[in-house]
Amino acid sequence: MMLSSSLLILLTTASVDKVSSFSSSSVVGSVAQHRSRIFSMPDDPYPSDYDADDLESTEKTVSVDIDENDAIIRDELKRELILLSSVTNRGSCATAEESNLVVDLVTQLEALNPTSDPAANCQGEWELCYSSTQSFRSSPFFLAIRSFLGDDNKSIAESAFDIHDAATTASRVGKVRQIIDTNNNELVSEYEVSVGLLPGLPVQVKGTVVTSAELNVLPPESWELKVKGTKVIGSNVPFLDQYLDDSHLELPVGEAYKAVSGSIPTSVLKTFYTDTGMRITRDEDENFYVFTRA
Repeated sequence: MMLSSSLLILLTTASVDKVSSFSSSSVVGSVAQHRSRIFSMPDDPYPSDYDADDLESTEKTVSVDIDENDAIIRDELKRELILLSSVTNRGSCATAEESNLVVDLVTQLEALNPTSDPAANCQGEWELCYSSTQSFRSSPFFLAIRSFLGDDNKSIAESAFDIHDAATTASRVGKVRQIIDTNNNELVSEYEVSVGLLPGLPVQVKGTVVTSAELNVLPPESWELKVKGTKVIGSNVPFLDQYLDDSHLELPVGEAYKAVSGSIPTSVLKTFYTDTGMRITRDEDENFYVFTRA
């Protein structure tokens, strides 16, 4: 059920491109005229008393903390973060106060990052510990949808994710994992879920949605992901389970994007904290995902 609703989202997004191209052109024109009126320069070319070059950049950068004494602080912050992750079911039922605490912990950890080039040092298996948004959005499948729609259609993407979330409310999410190969060439996402067929009946359909993506590391913090394919393994549906596992049937999501738009959307993720046991990665909307070693 989860996979079918996801595919519906993918298919419906194909029609957005033509609409957005028309609306964005007209909006851009009016915005450009508005900007020209607001930002027209006065006669004095330097009306302010400061140099623009003196302004600090607001772009987030990687911090590397080499002070060995800070290891104790990091351990305490991670311990508290893992505790909050546990009591809030990976953030899905966090209160506003708990969410704010997690944001503070994550920000402090990123400032105390002990690893140079954190994005290039994430090989291995990781399990999702906390997500500041819906956990399924850590999958390259949904990251690709967000990138495909772009910033102009961000609201459409958010609505689609909310619909998918509501459609799978009755499901129980199991392990959410990411596997990054040793050559930094591929990321594999595993999303384990079980869905009840009928209310009141102890019958559930189980399976793990596996999505693979091409990975390109841009040190020190960035990843570029291009989704390749999605499949279901470990299903408990009689006959279908064995067929899916034996046939390795995979939906070629990347090729579907090529057919629709001519290219595969590139999703950018940024990792500002990595150590031997924890990783904190942000997507293009600054949603963050905390992973621990599996």
